[in-house]
Amino acid sequence: MAEVVVVIGAGQIGQAIARRVSSGKHVVLADLHQDSAQAAAEVFLNTGFDATTAVADVSSRESLHALVETATGYGDVKGVIHAAGVSPSQAPVETILKVDLYGTAVLLEEFGTVIAPGGAGVVISSQSGHRLPALTAEQDHALATTPAEELLSLPMLAAGQVTDTLHAYQLAKRANSLRVKAEAVRWAKRGARVNTISPGIVITPLARDELTGPRGEGYRRMIELSPVGRAGTPDEIANLAALLMGSDGAFITGSDILADGGVTASFYYGELAPK
Repeated sequence: MAEVVVVIGAGQIGQAIARRVSSGKHVVLADLHQDSAQAAAEVFLNTGFDATTAVADVSSRESLHALVETATGYGDVKGVIHAAGVSPSQAPVETILKVDLYGTAVLLEEFGTVIAPGGAGVVISSQSGHRLPALTAEQDHALATTPAEELLSLPMLAAGQVTDTLHAYQLAKRANSLRVKAEAVRWAKRGARVNTISPGIVITPLARDELTGPRGEGYRRMIELSPVGRAGTPDEIANLAALLMGSDGAFITGSDILADGGVTASFYYGELAPK
């Protein structure tokens, strides 16, 4: 049986990570859109990888369970790369919470039941989770441990409590890192690890849309006033993911790594700090 790496969200970041960790393995490229998955597969097949595609809706447990069944049909799942999601400019509050928060929790539950010994996962979160004000210990615990099917019923996520898309996105991304911390304990029982990366602005087709969209001025200001003074690249995030998923990262699990060029540092202590 082959060793399998599953990529959920076949965009530039997911592809860049998979290229670094999938040599000699079977790559399952899953996306909501079949044409996106197929385009990614063509790149992989043309560069020597063994790759197939799948359609997956992150907001649906049935769809993610079917993806697990597909992946395990090829062999032992040794890697899970979760890079799918929607941004504050792309969707309403309800969709952001269903895809980015609930969907990530379901994915971690589903793949946590089949991840092979020695396997590893990485969830792509966001710097936005680091700019949300501190939650209570009870809220942190609820986001980390509430069964996925009950998550969206939490009082803190009620319609009147989450009124704009940025707040929803920040909550979802904070929840991602908390969820991974809790799931790392369960994944360890299978001899596997899982971590989160919280990137800043990384140039992809989606980011380019954001930079020219309604929030573009704010994003451009973040880049200009960050310590590094530029946006990141998918390859830089992939280098970090390869460390976390490989033998050199064997002592790292349940962690969230902020890779944002210093935007968060500037937000709290620099020129991006709220006046």
